[in-house]
Amino acid sequence: QVQLVESGGGLVQAGGSLRLSCAASGVTLSSYSTAWFRQGPGKEREFVAGILWSGETTSYIDSVKGRFTISRDNAKNIMYLQMNNLKPEDTAFYYCAALYYYTAVSRTNDVRFWGQGTQVTVSS
Repeated sequence: QVQLVESGGGLVQAGGSLRLSCAASGVTLSSYSTAWFRQGPGKEREFVAGILWSGETTSYIDSVKGRFTISRDNAKNIMYLQMNNLKPEDTAFYYCAALYYYTAVSRTNDVRFWGQGTQVTVSS
């Protein structure tokens, strides 16, 4: 059984940092390109960052470039999202995902496995 379990969300003030983790079981993350998505209040789920299965290539939406970093620890089978200089508009439920294939901006239809999500709230 495949499970992706996110952790690390919480409440933080604007300008602060959080590191999200996505621990996988039943699947080897390094065999997949993987990504983080988010869904804010009243919004559709959107792609945030992705990493190619080999780890050689990453991509980000413009609004998080320079602030967020996606990475993976293959030995631990965990994916991370380091989020710095957080802004109130980053408030959302964040989901990790294992993809069928990698693209620069993944879509929800590209996702094979979803995690259950973790809440990130940024106060002004």
